Amino acid sequence: MSLIEKNYDSEYKPSKSEVENFPDLQNGPSSLIKGAEVGIQHVGVHNFKLPLKYKKKNGEDIELETKVTGTVSLEAHKKGINMSRIMRTFYEFKDEYIIEKLEDILLKYKNDLSSFNAKIGLQFSYPILLPSLRSNNIGFQYYRVSFEGQIDKKSKFKKIIHFDFVYSSACPCSYELAEYARKHRNKATVTHSQRSVARISVEFDKNLWIEDLQKICEKALQTETQVIVKREDEMAFAELNGSYLKFVEDAARLLYEELIKDNRIKDFRVICSHQESLHSHDAVSVILAPESKFSSEISHEFWSSLIHAS
Repeated sequence: MSLIEKNYDSEYKPSKSEVENFPDLQNGPSSLIKGAEVGIQHVGVHNFKLPLKYKKKNGEDIELETKVTGTVSLEAHKKGINMSRIMRTFYEFKDEYIIEKLEDILLKYKNDLSSFNAKIGLQFSYPILLPSLRSNNIGFQYYRVSFEGQIDKKSKFKKIIHFDFVYSSACPCSYELAEYARKHRNKATVTHSQRSVARISVEFDKNLWIEDLQKICEKALQTETQVIVKREDEMAFAELNGSYLKFVEDAARLLYEELIKDNRIKDFRVICSHQESLHSHDAVSVILAPESKFSSEISHEFWSSLIHAS
């Protein structure tokens, strides 16, 4: 019996016919399936990274490192999919404005992988240059953003943005109690407030910019966390928090009030998490658009992810 060679052959380049004869278990017969012979809703590749082009609202281009997830459905009688095709198909569009090409990529996934439906997720950190409240400073605020594209068996395409907005929430109850202690007992007090996160999920058809969502959230909540802060900015922020006190229920309803006005938005969900400075737990709320297709059921892992968003 001859020994197997263990030296890597850097010169070997298989021919096309050789490659076609290589073993391919993924595309093998159903007899190779392990476990129940049932369909799988999503199978694919998660978190492959590449720089992608996006267009900003002002018309400028921006290139951002993006984490990509691509999946397709798998029929019960099929063993598996060609995983590399998920990435190779995506790379064919890497030099395009990727949001404009999501539908094309998904259709190619469906055709190339013989699937009923397909889904793509793009996650990145998006910079917006914002001014300080009172000083003459500007700084980059970064927003966690996910774009989601879905296409079903009837080739109906759906686009969703998930946008995280980090803000301060000062407690109305704490404010009133602190004022009472100061007025009636002459006691120095500091009301409690906390860094909080709203995750806005929006289905849209028309042009809806990330900058638009930032403005919607800023108008609704008023107390976005700051980038560059001098003393005059810190005073302004304290005044803002005093002027816009809010419970977590208030935050959800304020965002609903702004989102429902925008006719570019077909459906939405708002999730708010106030990461309490008084309590050892968080206060949370979820609110949906009328007749929303989004789920109101949020997992423990999802709530936990909001902590890292802040």
